[in-house]
Amino acid sequence: MCGIVGYIGEREASSILLNGLKHLEYRGYDSAGVAVINSELTVKKKAGKVSGLDILLQTDPVIGKVGIGHTRWATHGAPTDLNAHPHTDSDNNIALIHNGIIENYAALKKKLAADGCSFKSETDTEVLVVLIRAFYDEFGNMAKAFRYALKQVVGAYGIAMVSTFDPDRLFVARNGSPLAIGIGDREFIVASDASAIVQHTRQVVYLDDGEMAVIERDRYVTKRIDDDTPVDKEVEEVVFDLAEIEKGGYNHFMLKEIFEQPEAIRNAMRGRLDLEASTVRLGGLMNVIDRLRDAKRLIIIACGTSFHAGLVGEYLIEGLAGIPVEVEYASEFRYRDPIITKEDIVIAISQSGETIDTLAALREARNRGAMTLGIVNVVSSSIARQTDAGVYSHAGPEIGVASTKAFTSQLMVLALMAVKLARMKRMSASEGRTILKALHELPEKVEYTLSRHEQVKEISRAYAEVPNFLYLGRGYNYPVALEGALKLKEISYIHAEGYPAAEMKHGPIALIDKNMPVVFIAPQDAVYDKVISNIEEVRARNGRVIAIANEGNRQIEPLAEHVIYVPETLPFLSPIINVLPLQLLSYYVAVDRGCNVDQPRNLAKSVTVE
Repeated sequence: MCGIVGYIGEREASSILLNGLKHLEYRGYDSAGVAVINSELTVKKKAGKVSGLDILLQTDPVIGKVGIGHTRWATHGAPTDLNAHPHTDSDNNIALIHNGIIENYAALKKKLAADGCSFKSETDTEVLVVLIRAFYDEFGNMAKAFRYALKQVVGAYGIAMVSTFDPDRLFVARNGSPLAIGIGDREFIVASDASAIVQHTRQVVYLDDGEMAVIERDRYVTKRIDDDTPVDKEVEEVVFDLAEIEKGGYNHFMLKEIFEQPEAIRNAMRGRLDLEASTVRLGGLMNVIDRLRDAKRLIIIACGTSFHAGLVGEYLIEGLAGIPVEVEYASEFRYRDPIITKEDIVIAISQSGETIDTLAALREARNRGAMTLGIVNVVSSSIARQTDAGVYSHAGPEIGVASTKAFTSQLMVLALMAVKLARMKRMSASEGRTILKALHELPEKVEYTLSRHEQVKEISRAYAEVPNFLYLGRGYNYPVALEGALKLKEISYIHAEGYPAAEMKHGPIALIDKNMPVVFIAPQDAVYDKVISNIEEVRARNGRVIAIANEGNRQIEPLAEHVIYVPETLPFLSPIINVLPLQLLSYYVAVDRGCNVDQPRNLAKSVTVE
């Protein structure tokens, strides 16, 4: 989850590193630090946000043209100055930064301590830098020491290292945590995310698992860690602009990304609606579409918000195409000995394409012979490269830790897949035309819904201090209830639970009293009357009802303390619209509570450690 940046070139490194860390802070913000080489190695690090490191460097600047920087999401050791990265060897000649977890660090530490090595921090990362120093003392060659040490490591990592022993080189490696090398004019910028690179160059090389690189000012060499074999890497182009990762006048990235959803949904559909044939084109699935159509079972694996999108996808694909679908938490999937056959197709959903649990589950599915597909947002991400086929969601960079536009873009891709499969199996051209028309109208309806944000803002003020929320929905909108509750928990720290509305009677109803807000997602669909009955049950116990309802529905007004009206669409597309007020509600409640919306405590954007 941590943010990694490194620089080697002709410019002063510290300002480039610091600017890169500011763009990477959404990946972790417990502490930050830099290490720069001039005639010696200088390390500056501090617990807290990158802004604290910025103040430190303004007071006591560091000079040098080779360096590394890190913003941390703590795994081993509390977020303190001492545990902050970079970590160094005992006499300050090697500095290393690390994203990931070294699973065998305790055994390595015990052996190194028996050999007389000492440690200053509580981190697994320091163990690695001490191990590298031990190998350097043995070999006298930094590249060899780096590689041999990594061969001893069990776990996931993205690593960057500098050393006074080899001051004109930058060493990087990857195994399970993303790392990219930006190629400039006699300079290279490495980072765990291209957002720290794009303002300097669009030309990047992505390391794959088990690879390392030794970088000089005018060249780089990539090799396999296990056998030192050179690897030829394809240079790729970053496709997004710097403006896309700036706030653009909004107070928070989350709010900006909420309001970017009409365009994100358009981008997810762009070029994919085949009006003439009343169907959908998905070029990324072209070579596997017949097998997908004939699948006996699909398994969707995902975590967090992407898992909620997968649940909607289950309803979509089963309801429209008639193909059985199971949805699994990726973090549980490979640990329960899942039953997977070569006839199954496993679909991994991830905004970043780097979610470690989803990647691990995906590899387990591949090892068992299943075809694998990906729905990801980040081009050239690990999931995109390791699946047999897939579809990009094209949401654009998402910086806010609480996912918004990535979720609705994932829903759009799943809807497109469901329509494509349905048209191949049992849906008429007439039905296809009706759906394509609804899809075409959807971005405008999303814009209209968001234009009424002031009403949601006003409602939020009444609930900023409540300790608990309950979110209820049925059918396609049950996963929306889960997502609404997750958003509130993530950024406002209010306890919230999402349930299928009918399940309320099987436990949660015991919690309802005059202090409990209950959010109902209540579009006028096939289960609307059932939801109204559930609302009545809450009212009978003095619960405070907030309802999401279709415009023109006046029947619901006497039953709710607040009604947020949204445009009507086809039932299976309604989650894309109905989730919008819930995103806004969570945002405005968090702002009213004074929470750090873009950097909620204990969270980071991309979960790259188990």
